[in-house]
Amino acid sequence: MNREALLELATDLTRRLEPFVQAVVVARRPPSSAQVGDRAIITADGEFHGWVGGSCTRPTVVAEARRALADGRPRLVALSPDPEARADLAHRPGVVVFPMTCHSGGSVEIYLEPVLPAPSLAVFGISPAARTLVRLGKAVGYRVAVADPDADRNLFPEADLVATDLGGEDLAAFGQGRPPFAVVATMGEDDEAAIRAALALEPAYLGLVCSARRFAQVRETLLAAGVEAADLDRIQSPAGLDLGARAPEEIAVSILAEIVRVRRAQEAEEETAAEPASASAGATEAVDPICGMTVQVEGARHTAEHAGTTYYFCCGGCRERFLGDPERYAAGAA
Repeated sequence: MNREALLELATDLTRRLEPFVQAVVVARRPPSSAQVGDRAIITADGEFHGWVGGSCTRPTVVAEARRALADGRPRLVALSPDPEARADLAHRPGVVVFPMTCHSGGSVEIYLEPVLPAPSLAVFGISPAARTLVRLGKAVGYRVAVADPDADRNLFPEADLVATDLGGEDLAAFGQGRPPFAVVATMGEDDEAAIRAALALEPAYLGLVCSARRFAQVRETLLAAGVEAADLDRIQSPAGLDLGARAPEEIAVSILAEIVRVRRAQEAEEETAAEPASASAGATEAVDPICGMTVQVEGARHTAEHAGTTYYFCCGGCRERFLGDPERYAAGAA
């Protein structure tokens, strides 16, 4: 796949809000087949598009790309056949080092950058607080939708979506993927309808800009209309951190600050939850008995059976060496 095709794929994945990893060769030592500037895209399901080296490079790149997507952090992967070179590379901060097993030799360094969909913010209302919140959300990198029957593109030129139909397909599609953050800042204008529409997005956070007295009235109305109490309990009202905000613009700042805090706390919980899964990843990974490289079991292209055990290999060369003396390499693997 040439560079233009890779750029088109990256654009398409971004448009569909699908995470992926960009891999770029940043250094190489001959006779590695990879060249500086060679690149590839790895999708969340492990599909590999492009070129960053031979068949024994790809499994490591795919495995590390999946880890990059899991923790959201870029990394520099280095592969070398020379133990001394690997030891030197390991002293460089941020470098993850693996053995290079291609028979052609050479070494390569590949930068992996995860590209994750931007977080989403749905703002209901056209009040001054809503308008400020849209501008602030875009400034810090959120995809922002505005929803209100009286919303106008002229009022919200920065918004990614301006929806006048609270039950429309556009707004529903905006809520697909990772749950958005939502804020109802209708300020007494059809608060109940806006809250219903916001709850339909199943948001990660839902804040309501109103007084405690007004929220009590809204809650009673929605309960009588059949909205579950558990859903209403998720609403943060009044929305925003207690900064002593008074002006609409200050209220918007306090709300965005609260969203940032909630988002980062959720990400920390996800990373903590992912750690045990990474520790138990052995069930989905195997070690090549020839070179010691980690190989993804699912979809492995090079395997061999010996004495009732399946062995997995990074490339066809390692498999052929194993088949030449399976007793020896099986014993070493054990």
